[in-house]
Amino acid sequence: MIESLTPREIVSELDRYIVGQDKAKKAVAVALRNRWRRQQVPEDLRDEIAPKNILMIGPTGVGKTEIARRLAKLAQAPFIKVEASKFTEVGYVGRDVESMVRDLVETAITLVRTEHQDRVKARALKAAEEQMLDVLLRTDGKPLDSTHDRETYRRILRSGDWGERLVEVQVQEKVKSPLDGLSNRPGMEEMGINLSEMFGQFMPRRKRTAKLKVREAMRSLEEEEASKLIDQEAIVQEALHRAQHHGIIFLDEIDKIASRAGGQGPDVSREGVQRDLLPIVEGSQVNTKHGVVHTDHILFVAAGAFHLAKPSDLIPELQGRFPIRVELEALGVGDFVRILQEPKNSLLRQYAALMATEGVTVTFRDDAVEELARWADSFNTKLENIGARRLHTILERVFEDIAFHAPDMHGTQVEMTPLYVQQRLQDVVEDIDLSRYIL
Repeated sequence: MIESLTPREIVSELDRYIVGQDKAKKAVAVALRNRWRRQQVPEDLRDEIAPKNILMIGPTGVGKTEIARRLAKLAQAPFIKVEASKFTEVGYVGRDVESMVRDLVETAITLVRTEHQDRVKARALKAAEEQMLDVLLRTDGKPLDSTHDRETYRRILRSGDWGERLVEVQVQEKVKSPLDGLSNRPGMEEMGINLSEMFGQFMPRRKRTAKLKVREAMRSLEEEEASKLIDQEAIVQEALHRAQHHGIIFLDEIDKIASRAGGQGPDVSREGVQRDLLPIVEGSQVNTKHGVVHTDHILFVAAGAFHLAKPSDLIPELQGRFPIRVELEALGVGDFVRILQEPKNSLLRQYAALMATEGVTVTFRDDAVEELARWADSFNTKLENIGARRLHTILERVFEDIAFHAPDMHGTQVEMTPLYVQQRLQDVVEDIDLSRYIL
């Protein structure tokens, strides 16, 4: 659990997935540990301690989003990622800034509901099994109270031999509100959700008979039994508390709403979005369909490349709400080599696993990995610097032929060499215009 992790241990966990960026990891580790520390202080002081929001500055593809995502997963905290550039000022058609808080609550409810379902999983499975035995015995014309038949059927059911057998079971029918489509229209999301929720409460929950495979029917019955065993109101209340005190909102592309000199044209709208963001980040109340959410202790992590704008172009009040500034470093050849090899879910492991499904064994020589890293760094220098994302485009190009012919190469071993990498990329690099499109 996160309560037992020190900042040093948090950084160590992040190191398993993210290469470099030690300053950013240290900053988020301290911010996360401070949330635990806040819970330990006397209650009269607890509400006065506000989270220290973080502003990450650095080019695309250096790990800003991944750091925030892994941090939230590590903390088992509700987490959402939103692009600041998608918000519009109040009065314009589009998403308002409060929608991100509503999204955070929905994420928290899903997270808490899953935890509660896991707690009652054994009981739900047992109840679903008894229901399924009744269905099977009734279908075969056996007496439901026959202990011998019931135990025989139970053994067969648990063995999985009847997984493909078709049975008729009663399943809950999903009620569709005539207003469901309203939530998909720009500017009408919240109204559509609230009206659909209201109508859904009055519309009766009906059941229908469905013919399903035993495996699918068991899954459906288990979900239905689990929903009976968990307290929906308790889930909502716990989710609201967790969203308010442990939630993390990652605001990406915040540099896109920074106003530059002049304040004319679209810059006016950008500044309007900043002013709408300000009360949310400072701490305010947001109405959601599940209740009022206080944003005072939500941790906001903002990020942007700031190529054209500067952090100082944000309105002063918003700048002050992000006291921790971390500059992430651009990636070089050495970083790319580590990214390809070290992380638990590294790209090379992913590609090797994909080819292994076809019976093709792919190995990578160290000098071939260095060659891939050099090409990635070269293209980032000559073209747009997109950081580690360049590795994806290069590996797709290098693996194109192998991936295409893999079904016919069962049992083959392929060793990736520097020469093979050069041959796959040389024809692209010779045509710089083609490189801009392909890589």
